[in-house]
Amino acid sequence: MNLQKITIREYLTQKGIPFHDNGKELITKCLFNNCDKDSSGSEAHLYFSTETGQYNCKKCGVKGNLITLAKFLNDDPIKIGPVNIETRKRNVRTITPLLVEKYHNSLTPEIREYLNNRGISDKIISEYKIGYGNFHKTWWITIPIKDLTGNFVYLKLRQDPKYGDKKITWPEGEAQIYEWDDVINATDRLLITEGETDALLMKANGINCISSTHGANTFKEEWLKYFNKDISYYICYDNDAAGRSGTQKVISLLYKNGFKNINVITLPDIVGDKGDLGDYVSRLRLPISDLFSKYSKPYPEKIDASIFQPITSKDIVEVLEPTIKKDDVAKVITTLAMINTYTEESQMNIFFNAPSSTGKSHIPLSISELFPKEDLIILANCSPAAFFHEQGKYVKEVNEIRVDLSKKILIFTDMPHPELLTRLRSFLSHDQKESKSKITDKSEKGGNRTKVVVLIGFPTVMFCSAGLKVDEQESTRFIMLSPSIEQDKLIAGIKQSIQKEANKQSFRASIEADEKRSLFKKRILAIKQANIADVIIGNSDLVEKLFLHDTSKPIKPRQQRDIKKVICLIKGFSLFNLWFRKRDGDYIYATEEDITEAYKLWDSISIGQDYGLAPYIFKLYTDIIIPLWKEKINSKDLDNNFPSSGIKRQEILKKHNETYGRPLSMIYLRQHILPQLEQAGLIAQEKSNDDGRQMVVFPLELEIDKDIQNNSAYDSVVKQERKYSDSWGGVKVQNVNLTDKKYE
Repeated sequence: MNLQKITIREYLTQKGIPFHDNGKELITKCLFNNCDKDSSGSEAHLYFSTETGQYNCKKCGVKGNLITLAKFLNDDPIKIGPVNIETRKRNVRTITPLLVEKYHNSLTPEIREYLNNRGISDKIISEYKIGYGNFHKTWWITIPIKDLTGNFVYLKLRQDPKYGDKKITWPEGEAQIYEWDDVINATDRLLITEGETDALLMKANGINCISSTHGANTFKEEWLKYFNKDISYYICYDNDAAGRSGTQKVISLLYKNGFKNINVITLPDIVGDKGDLGDYVSRLRLPISDLFSKYSKPYPEKIDASIFQPITSKDIVEVLEPTIKKDDVAKVITTLAMINTYTEESQMNIFFNAPSSTGKSHIPLSISELFPKEDLIILANCSPAAFFHEQGKYVKEVNEIRVDLSKKILIFTDMPHPELLTRLRSFLSHDQKESKSKITDKSEKGGNRTKVVVLIGFPTVMFCSAGLKVDEQESTRFIMLSPSIEQDKLIAGIKQSIQKEANKQSFRASIEADEKRSLFKKRILAIKQANIADVIIGNSDLVEKLFLHDTSKPIKPRQQRDIKKVICLIKGFSLFNLWFRKRDGDYIYATEEDITEAYKLWDSISIGQDYGLAPYIFKLYTDIIIPLWKEKINSKDLDNNFPSSGIKRQEILKKHNETYGRPLSMIYLRQHILPQLEQAGLIAQEKSNDDGRQMVVFPLELEIDKDIQNNSAYDSVVKQERKYSDSWGGVKVQNVNLTDKKYE
C-alpha cells in the first residue's frame, strides 16, 4: 500500500479501523496496548490529528505518527513520505488584479515625479501598474510581478526614497522573470538587466527588456527553456562586484545551454562605481544606441586564430616568467594540466607539496589568472558537506545534490578535509563520469538526514599542502610538484615582491600590458571555444618505447596511472598547437613533437614520481642524505666502508641549512619528511649504536644518481641530448657511486 498521498482519515478507512470524527481529531479505540478493552460503547482514547496525522492515546500514553502506525500495522514504511494531510486554513495573501489596481491608483504625484526623473514614463507606469502602498509600517513603491502563466504572484516593493532604499517582496515569493511576456514574445533581441526599474526604463525607450526580481545573482538556469535561441541577447548589469558576478553567471548559463548570440554591455567608467542604466540614460543622457554598439562585445570574444604561432615549453615559460620566477617545469606542467580542462576526459590532478612560505599556491593561482573566471573554483579547507552544498544544486524530487564540475579548474589553496579527499578518490581516478556518495545533514528538527551526492564530469584538481604526509592512494592520482627553494629563485622572488608591493597598481598594469601574456590569454580562450573532445595519439609505438625504455627495472603498479599522466601532457601540447595539428571534427592528432616535448618534462620529474614523493622531499634525499652518507664513507677505513652509526637527524638539519640557506625544524623532519622517505623505501631508521636514545638514518638506494642519469628516454630512443638544469627541473645530484675507485 502506498501511503505517500493519503490522509490519516483515508488510511484508517482503508485499514478498516472504525473511528468517529471530532472536529480536527479522529478518535478510535487504542490499537497498541489493548487499553480500551474495558471501555464501554463509543468510549475510546486514541486521538489522531487530521492536520498532522500524529496520534496520542490518552489512556496508555503511546504517541506517534502515520509512519509509526504503518510500521505497527506491517505496511512498508519506506513508501511513506510527505503525507497529504488535511491542512488547516491559512491566511494566504492573494495578489489580485483588483489589489494591484488599488495600489496603482494610490500612486502619489511625488512618486510619479521620482519615477519620471528615472526615465520611467507615465505610459509605462500605467501599462505596468506601478503603485504605492504601506507595508510593515512604512511606504513602498509597488511593482506587480507575474508568473509564467500570467498570474500575479507578489508585489516587488522598493522603499520610498524618503524612508530608505530597501527592496523586498510582499508576500514572500521565489525569483521570477520580469516580465515573462517579453521573453515569450521576443523576436529580435532581448536586453537582460539587473533590476525592475532598469527594465522599466529601457521599456520606456522602446527596448525589449527583462530582469530577475531577486537581484544580480538569482537568474535561474531552468528559465532558459522558455528563451528563444535564435535571437540576440544583451546583458547589462550594474557597475559593481555584484553586477559583474551576475553578468558572468547569466552569460555562462546562456553559453552552457547552447545560445550563440550573446553580448555583454559594459557601462563606461563615467557612470561611476555602482553606476547603472539609470545613471547612463537619465543622469548622463548618453546615447542608448551606443550600448548596443560602442559598449557591447560578443561573448565569447571572437578570436582570429591566424594571430597564433606554434609554441613550445620555452614559450610558455617566457609568458609566465613575469609572474612566476624559475620553477619552469612546475609552471609548464600546471599550464598543460589546466588547458586539458577543455577536453572531455583528459583532465589531470596536481599536488603541490612543500614546506610553508615556498610558494605552493602561488604557481596555480598565478596561472589560473590566464583562464576564464567562470571556469575557476578556488577554495581553502572545507568539509565534504560544505563543498557539496556550495558547488551543487539540490534536486528535492529525488533528494540529490548534483555537483557538475565538468570542465572546471578546482584549486584548493590548503589541504581539504581528509574526508572530502576520501570521497573524491574515485572521482579523481576518472572511474565514472557520474559517481554517487552520501552525506548526512542536520534536519530542521535536529535529526540526521541523508542525501545522495552526484558528482558529474571531470575537473582539473589541484591541491596545495605544507603537510608532506601523503597517502599512497593520493600520490598515485596526482603529479607531485614542489616549488624550488634554491637561492637564485628566492632572490628573484624577493625582487618581484618588492616591485609588486612598492606600487601594486603599476605592477599589475605592467603585467596586463604584456603583449605575450595578452596573446596567451586569447589562445586559451580560443582553445576553449574550439570544443576539442580529445586528442588522438597515432604514434603509440613511440609512447611505448619512451615509457618502457629502461627494461632493467621492474614495472611498478603505480606506473599504470603514471602513463595516463604522460599522455595528458602530450595532449596538452597538442591543444596549445591545435591550429597546426591535423583535425577531424572534434578531435585533433598529436605529433611526435608533442610526444617528445611531453617526455622532456616527464623525465625531469619521473624518478621522484616513481617513489610517490614530492620533488622537495626527493631532492632532500639526493642533495642532503646521500652527500652526508658519502662524507661518512670517505671518513671510514677501506675495510669498514659501511658506517654503522648512520646519519644523525641533527646532521640532516645542519646540512639542509647549509645547502638551502633555510632552517628545517626537527619536528617537521621527524613527522613529515623521514616517514615519507621510509614509506618510499629510500631510507631505514634504527637506533644509534653510539646512543640508543637517538634514531639514525640509513639510505637504501645508494645508486639513485645512476637511475637519474640513465632515466632519459631520449638517449636511447629519440637520440636527443638531455640537460639536467635547475630551471628545467633537473635534479642536481652529487655522485655517490660506491664502486668508484676513489672510495677504495
